[in-house]
This record gives sequence, structure tokens and C-alpha cells, in this order.
Amino acid sequence: MPWGKFTFPTSGVTTWIFIPPLVALTLAYFGAMAGVTGAFLLLPFQMSVLNYTAPGVSATNFLYNLFAIPGTVWRYFREGRLNWPLALSISWGSFPGIILGYFIRVRYLARPQAFKPFAGLILLYLAYRLGKDLWQGKKRPLPSQGTRIVTLKFGIRQATYRFGKETYTFSPLKVAGLSFLVGVAGGAYGIGGGAILAPYCVAVLKLPIHTVAGASLFGTFVCSVVGVLVYSLGFASHGLVTKPDFLLGALFGLGGLLGGYLGARTQKYIPERPIKTGLFLVVTLVALRYLSLLWKR
Repeated sequence: MPWGKFTFPTSGVTTWIFIPPLVALTLAYFGAMAGVTGAFLLLPFQMSVLNYTAPGVSATNFLYNLFAIPGTVWRYFREGRLNWPLALSISWGSFPGIILGYFIRVRYLARPQAFKPFAGLILLYLAYRLGKDLWQGKKRPLPSQGTRIVTLKFGIRQATYRFGKETYTFSPLKVAGLSFLVGVAGGAYGIGGGAILAPYCVAVLKLPIHTVAGASLFGTFVCSVVGVLVYSLGFASHGLVTKPDFLLGALFGLGGLLGGYLGARTQKYIPERPIKTGLFLVVTLVALRYLSLLWKR
């Protein structure tokens, strides 16, 4: 083994010890501004760069979220930009979907040849939603310093909140229903669903990203707790290694913790469009690469 590299016993990954936290810090910094942890890009990095393709890679992604998210959510909460009606709606719908997604992963998507195109389809849909919003979306100004979210109404069918001078309304029941479907895909992929739900809230519900990011991350954290538990227990895995690589996940998580906090702190100074443009380009490239495997069979 070359000097300076380390082999992680659970996953068998061999890399320099500083690489996981550095990569996670970068992904979390930019992801936190858009309401995601960067886990949806961390999984392709693990599979394509670190060659970690066992089902445990999805669990390691969930574990990363448990480290990366709390500091970011705390920052949004302190600044009054944690949208509780949206956060609870996402969490309520997503976590049962995560459990179903786990069973799909170990039953039908255990092999990399099957899982990578599946991941590519999820990423391609995400790229489509981001691209459509970039093309048609309304340009919003940066929020004034100290602008907070004020909940006006929160029921099963309707939630209303004020942010600055604008008032926004959405249906918690519809968000929860979509969150369940997203949770199924996220449970198999290894993400809490924020990478799909945040663009949906911005592009379809027309909510400003500065009020979506914290709620999306809160829901992702709840789902990641469930994900780590079910993958660690390994129900119906038929001998597959589904538990996370705790050491590798912790290193990713430490980088994500710092990157996410810094991203949440600087988000209010950066307009929406550059954030979403960067995400769109990266997601599209990764999706096309994984989907190209369908033509190589």
C-alpha cells in the first residue's frame, strides 16, 4: 500500500485520509445553499472514484448526512429561516418511503450494473427540474438582512407563511405524498430526498430557495436517521453487506459538517441563479455518465 494511504476495513476503500473530508466539505458548502447536503453527488464519487459499490455505500451516504446536517439546520434556525410547516411535511412523508426504498435496493439493485443507471435516472430528473426552473423561473432579489419566516397557518391541506413582504402557500398533504415517493427512491439511492424535493419546492411550488433550504435539510436528516438504522440492521439482505462504513462516513461527515455550516452562513449573500446553475451542470454530467452504461451492455 502506498505511503500516506489508508484502507477502510468495512468498505475496502483505499485512499488518502484527507480526501473524504475535503470532498465532503466542498459538496456540502455549495449544496447547503440550495437545501441539499451534497450526498447525491457524494454517492457517485464513492462509486466511480473510490470504487465503493456494495449496498453499504447507500448507508454510508446516510451516515454522512447525520454529521453534515445538524450545524446547517441550526444556522437556519438561529436566523429564523427554518420553515417548520415545510420541514414537517417533508419528514412526515419521506421516512416510510426510505424503508421501502431499502428493500428495493437489496432486492433488485444490489449489483452496480443495475444501480448506476437507476442513479442516473434520478439525477437526470433532478437536472430537468433545475434546468426548467433556470429557464422559466422568476428572478428574486436577495432577502434583506434579518428577514425571518413567519408561519401564518399550518393545517393538513394548507400552510401559509410570510417571508419579507411576500406571502407563500402550499399544501402539506401534497408535499407529504410526493415526499413518500421521493423517499422510496432516496432510500435506495442513499439520500434523504432533499436533492429532489428542494428543486420541486422552488420550481413547482414557486417557493424562494431561501425559505426551502433549511426545511429540506431538516427532512433529509430525519430520513437519514431511518436509513442508517434499516441498513445497519440489514433486514432481508441475504448475506449482502448493507451496514455503513462508519469510519469513512464519519470522515465525510466532518467535512460536511463544516462545509454545510459555512454554506448556510453565506447563502443569504449569494443569489439563487448561480447556485442552481452550478448544481444543474454537475448533476447533468453525472447523470449522463451513468446512463451511458445502458448503451454499453
